[in-house]
Amino acid sequence: MKRKPTAMLLLFPAFIHCSMAYSQLKNFPQNSSPQEVGKRVVARFLASPHPNFGRPTPPSVITYPEVCTWYGALAFAKESRNKTLTAKLAERFEPLFGADTGLVPEPDHVDHTVFGAVPLELYQQLKDPRYLEMGKRIADKQWGSPDGPHVKPTSFVYYKQGLTWQTRMWIDDMFMITAVQAQAYRATGNSSYIDRAAKEMVVYLDSLQQPNGLFYHAPDVPFFWGRGNGWMAAGMSELLRSLPEDNPDRPRIMEGYKKMMASLLQYQAEDGMWRQLIDDPASWAETSGTGMFTFAMITGVKKGWLDAATYGPAARKAWLALVTYIDSNGDVREVCEGTNKKNDRQYYLDRKRITGDMHGQAPLLWCAAALLR
Repeated sequence: MKRKPTAMLLLFPAFIHCSMAYSQLKNFPQNSSPQEVGKRVVARFLASPHPNFGRPTPPSVITYPEVCTWYGALAFAKESRNKTLTAKLAERFEPLFGADTGLVPEPDHVDHTVFGAVPLELYQQLKDPRYLEMGKRIADKQWGSPDGPHVKPTSFVYYKQGLTWQTRMWIDDMFMITAVQAQAYRATGNSSYIDRAAKEMVVYLDSLQQPNGLFYHAPDVPFFWGRGNGWMAAGMSELLRSLPEDNPDRPRIMEGYKKMMASLLQYQAEDGMWRQLIDDPASWAETSGTGMFTFAMITGVKKGWLDAATYGPAARKAWLALVTYIDSNGDVREVCEGTNKKNDRQYYLDRKRITGDMHGQAPLLWCAAALLR
């Protein structure tokens, strides 16, 4: 009598195939492992003064590129189980409770409110209630009543729709908003934080995602800017990795995420990088957007959202390309400078290409943490 193959035997080829694909995100060459790269970039961060968008003068408040790098450094410290590193990152924060309290941004704009992600991460690792109080206050204010110098007539319209009054329909927002709200959920377990972030994300997806899966910088700026799309890719990844499976908005966000990842796969260059304008062959290889796309793909493969055999090699190629852009000081090269929106292709092509800008340092740390997660 001929026996039928057991379920285990039927699954065995798939298991081998999947294991080989996941191995793409392990066993990196010397000086390219997430442990090595993460330590170098965090050390550079800890040695750096508070940046001010390339200006020689100190900032009036902590800027969002520093926030994103600080958050990445803390995530790396956690995933590498380096409590000494966490302590050093907390030491950098301590003056913000005292002499430097004026550097804490008021939560009156998405670029200021994202600051809350840092104290909320410190709370999760150290359990000091000071961090939780500060982070919750900031996250709550984002969905409070419109207040402050950045309030516009549209702020009240969005507020009445149950969205944050800080909504402005720039794709950058979908990291700034989702990062702090997801962190508030992780720190408190209160699902209202991540539920409202998910609702916000769906509105942005329905409004801004184009048929090819990518995003214009804004509705009136029809260019696929690299880092702008990177904010969206990273924001969806951060949201989805903590969004409960039964959240009613999860399927729509996952659909938008997978559509974007499939498009990015088509535009990845032979060397593993993505360009300043994603679909423009005349554009230059840009590291901050590439880092954000790499983080999104690593997260998708590790969480099982993306086919590991397809996206694992793409993520590995991108990571190995990125690490070649880190110089001997731990600074990342070819980072697009801070960029406003403008309906002009040449404007994006002519943006300054900076070394050491924290827009580029941050996603390298997100990637390192994701590879270890």
